[in-house]
Amino acid sequence: MASLQNELTMARTATIHRKTKETDIRLKLNLDGRGKACIATGIRFFDHMLDLVARHGAFDLDVNARGDLDVDQHHTVEDVGITLGQAVQKALGTKRGILRAGYFLMPMDETLAAAAVDLSGRPCCVVTAKIAADRVGDFQVELLEDFFHGFAQAAKANVHLRVLYGRSSHHQVEAVFKAFARALRFAVSKDKRLRKVLPSTKGLL
Repeated sequence: MASLQNELTMARTATIHRKTKETDIRLKLNLDGRGKACIATGIRFFDHMLDLVARHGAFDLDVNARGDLDVDQHHTVEDVGITLGQAVQKALGTKRGILRAGYFLMPMDETLAAAAVDLSGRPCCVVTAKIAADRVGDFQVELLEDFFHGFAQAAKANVHLRVLYGRSSHHQVEAVFKAFARALRFAVSKDKRLRKVLPSTKGLL
């Protein structure tokens, strides 16, 4: 009983250091934060998107990523997604008392994006977004999907993202990140009525 009580009251934080021959990433996450972020990936627009994830998710997030950007952005973007997913998985602990699933519709001017997240223990990612621009700022748009695939695999989560419509490529990418953050914020939130309950009839997440 004491160990369960400690689990229910302990801080939901994680620190991850992921180093490969292509990237060196240090990430700190507090799921119960205040939306504070300190982000440095070498890709300015990507930094902005991660800042949005922290702000709209109400997470505290520090990311320092060094990657082979002289080769391509792919390794850095994907590996940050993986590292963030690892941090979410670690910070959640046993997942007792969380809502587990969340969804959000995010309007951004003429654009509407949808996100649904289920921390199911089963990784799956589907991204449906026809974005016209190859780049938004200094960010390679095709890597949007690689980031979320990396996150879903590491967090063992279902992540479904869709741009329903929109004109501005900037707005489309930003709306996806905001919708994801809001959906994840709901999914990791705790329900006081179910604080000792694992949100699965299988008894395992």
